[in-house]
Amino acid sequence: MSLDSVKAFMFKHAPDLAVIELDTSTATVALAAEAHQVTPGQIAKTLAFKIGDREVLIVAAGDARVDNRKMRDTFGGKARMLDAERVLAVTGHPVGGVCPFGLATAIPVYCDQSLQHYDEVLPAAGALHSAVRLSPDRLIELTQATWIDVCQ
Repeated sequence: MSLDSVKAFMFKHAPDLAVIELDTSTATVALAAEAHQVTPGQIAKTLAFKIGDREVLIVAAGDARVDNRKMRDTFGGKARMLDAERVLAVTGHPVGGVCPFGLATAIPVYCDQSLQHYDEVLPAAGALHSAVRLSPDRLIELTQATWIDVCQ
């Protein structure tokens, strides 16, 4: 169902983009980079956080690390990662397939500047074996995300 919601999103908002489905798992940055033959940084990982009483998604380069101080300065509070059950409830996607497309709820999406180092990035597409290839600017456009600087 999660993969289907991403396919439906792409059909409606970006019919020119294909959802790539592989026979191998792409559930981690390392597995995804190897499967798609790209650098780990090009894998656009989507992380779910709770900050105060709000939940947000942050998409960052696969090799970037979230900086707690930058998160606190940007969002005005301590960020805690959501557990797998809450991630599934909020996004509709399982951990390992979480992406900012076809979401179950209207959760705000932010993209870290670490993605801007690449011409093309690959976020997951709702399943442990799927992805989408697109430019960081197209990612921003499709998700109505805001650029932020929260990674090292």
